[in-house]
Amino acid sequence: MAQGSVHENPNPRTKGDIPFLLDVQSDLFSTLSTRVVVPLYRAEVAGPQVMTRLTPVVAFQGRTLVAMVPELAGIPRRELGPVSGDLAASRTEILQAIDLLLTGF
Repeated sequence: MAQGSVHENPNPRTKGDIPFLLDVQSDLFSTLSTRVVVPLYRAEVAGPQVMTRLTPVVAFQGRTLVAMVPELAGIPRRELGPVSGDLAASRTEILQAIDLLLTGF
């Protein structure tokens, strides 16, 4: 598992609205049994975003998704679905959103 990888959401209750989870944890901590992820919501479910710096809109596999950084969570790595790709192209926006969440700047 690598930072920036996008995993399918295996949870049948939430995967309709949140089809993917973005791994944002540093590869330095790849031996931990948990990973820190940001849920990627379908844009039409997320609704209009007031704070786009905190919840960046990203494109993935032809879909428009919203990275809900305020819902950052640690989950057991065994609960992550298969890797579907990565969001390397959106790395800067995602890291800026995490920084905003943690520091307010």
